[in-house]
Amino acid sequence: MITRFAPSPTGPLHLGHAWAAMVADDLGDMHLRIEDIDRQRSKPHWEAAIFDDLHWLGLIWPEPVMRQSERMAEYDDALDRLWSRGLLYPCICNRRDIRAAAAAPQEGAPLLGPDGVVYPGTCRAASRIGLRPRDVALRLDADAVGALTWTEKDRPQTMDPATFRRSIGDVVIARRDFATSYHLAVVVDDAAQGIDLVTRGADLVEATPIHVALQTLLDLPTPGYHHHDLVRDGEGRRLAKRDDARSLASYRDAGWSADALKAHLRADRTAP
Repeated sequence: MITRFAPSPTGPLHLGHAWAAMVADDLGDMHLRIEDIDRQRSKPHWEAAIFDDLHWLGLIWPEPVMRQSERMAEYDDALDRLWSRGLLYPCICNRRDIRAAAAAPQEGAPLLGPDGVVYPGTCRAASRIGLRPRDVALRLDADAVGALTWTEKDRPQTMDPATFRRSIGDVVIARRDFATSYHLAVVVDDAAQGIDLVTRGADLVEATPIHVALQTLLDLPTPGYHHHDLVRDGEGRRLAKRDDARSLASYRDAGWSADALKAHLRADRTAP
């Protein structure tokens, strides 16, 4: 199996990242990918720290390392393919607009999907003719999504079109500020790297149908998926990059060995 670990260089790696990298390494031939499409927050020193931390853990990966910032042409091509088939439409709504429209009396209580409030379709009538617009967000027309199938930990999963429209809806495929999105970039990159098993945290399990839909529409292979448990603090909260006290560097500085840290994570998913 070819797996991948795909951190963003926007802060220090913490125990949760270490566990994600370990799972990827345990289950296959781990490839490293730097997800740095957020150019404002991505910093070279954080990327260098990623390499230092992973080497300290004893992990290796094939070279060269893939960087999303170097793959904008590939994302652009994927967007052109979707746009040319009328599968995308421009959207000028902001988050406040979406919340207000989704909470309108005739809509009932807003539904929450993987990306927050399920989009109520305000801009669906926007023109899809001509050149692809590049100054607005682009949404996927959920009506184009058919029945989906994939595997989660080798167990078959399905989602019918009606469920996709209701629980996920017209998700953003290209953001105005990034000219792509997490969803599109990871799908294109997983195919390019030949990933056949996606390992990632359980907090991303709800995004899987979006990725399977894009794989289907772009005629890309659908890998298997393995969403692992998360590392949490003593109060049960998921670790975040802002929690510098849980950074791998802090454990290294405190005298932990890589073997001791890995043994702790294998035995207990609570941060010490």
